[in-house]
Amino acid sequence: MTGDRNVLGGDLELCGTEPLTGFFRDGCCSTGPEDLGSHTVCAVATQEFLEHQRAVGNDLSTPVPQYRFPGLRPGDRWCVVAARWLQAYQDGVAAPVVLAATHERATDVVPLEYLRQHAVDVPGDLSSLD
Repeated sequence: MTGDRNVLGGDLELCGTEPLTGFFRDGCCSTGPEDLGSHTVCAVATQEFLEHQRAVGNDLSTPVPQYRFPGLRPGDRWCVVAARWLQAYQDGVAAPVVLAATHERATDVVPLEYLRQHAVDVPGDLSSLD
C-alpha cells in the first residue's frame, strides 16, 4: 500500500473508500508534514461520536463539496484527527478504531492503550496487542 506502518507494527491498511478518506484522499490514514492535524486514526463513525464532534466544533456530518467531503453517517470509516479522537475518548464517546488502518503516528497523540480499548479489528496473533 503506502509503505507506512500501523499501530500494530504492520503495513498500514486501507481505512475506507466509501466515502474516500485520508488526508491525501487515498483511502489510507497516511500522514506527512503537510498534515498538520494528524488525520491518523481510522475510526468507525457512531451517531454519538458525530454528535460530540459537532458539539465541539468539528462537524463531520455536513457535506463540504469544495473539500470533497461528503459528510459522514454512522458506520462510515474515516481518518480522524488524533487530537479530536482523544478529546472524544476523554469525554466518553470515542469511536471504534480499526487498528490495522490507524497510522503509527497516531500514538504521538493518543496512547496505544486507549486505541486498543476501542479496537474493532482483532488480529489473529494477539501478541501484537501486548
